[in-house]
Amino acid sequence: MAAQRIDGKAVAAARIERVREGVHHRLNSGRRVPTLAVILVGDNPASAVYVRNKKLACEKAEIRSLSYELPSSTSEADLLARIDELNADPTVDGILVQLPLPSHIDAQGVIERIDPKKDVDGFHPYNVGRLAIKQPLLRPCTPRGVMTLLEAYGIDPKGKKAVVVGASNIVGRPQALELLMARATVTICHSATQNLQEEVGSADILVVGVGKPNFIPGAWVKPGAVVIDVGINRLDDGSLCGDVEFSAAAERAGYITPVPGGVGPMTVATLLENTLDSANLRD
Repeated sequence: MAAQRIDGKAVAAARIERVREGVHHRLNSGRRVPTLAVILVGDNPASAVYVRNKKLACEKAEIRSLSYELPSSTSEADLLARIDELNADPTVDGILVQLPLPSHIDAQGVIERIDPKKDVDGFHPYNVGRLAIKQPLLRPCTPRGVMTLLEAYGIDPKGKKAVVVGASNIVGRPQALELLMARATVTICHSATQNLQEEVGSADILVVGVGKPNFIPGAWVKPGAVVIDVGINRLDDGSLCGDVEFSAAAERAGYITPVPGGVGPMTVATLLENTLDSANLRD
């Protein structure tokens, strides 16, 4: 039997509507509209698309958005000064610096300059650390979005074997922490992992985020498993694909996310949830 597709677009739309309702609740109680500030440095085409999608999502949720599009020649000092201004602005609830940054700017230093209570990407060590001790504040967007998808489809990780392929700070590591907090038994696989096929084949829940097209053969997937494909890769013919061989995996899995239309929309929706959460925490 073919896997049920997990519709990230539909779940994300529902979450954005919930954020809009939360914004209205704030306004009706005499509080201000939440504000998200997005900083884009340089002219990376993919980054520009992501920023535009975030602006459109803000409009749907009726969140105020501020946009700062800076040239690639912007110095690290100037970028940090802009972040300091936004940190000090009491009307700004979320600050997002779109990655990747030009090579002359230290991305980790930029992430750590953002006020943790305005870190709506959830990348600051303070927020990742809180997730690690099961006291999350602002959670990394993509991993939190994955957990929202599982919840929406009635998939409880408790007691299940979860395998995360990829150990990045943005997806893999915080995803493992999210699944661990949900009481799954978690394995993280990376470039030094031996017997990757065996690890993948043992997963009740498989999350893959390595950025390599069709990296995981569908034949490796355990029958009935939940497959969450975080990757999005553009092929030579212009089409998009994930990190998992979709057609073959869909013949074996119980549930699977498509690419596009799976995890991607949830990342943006979760960003807005984090912005609303930040506003509610701050006033």
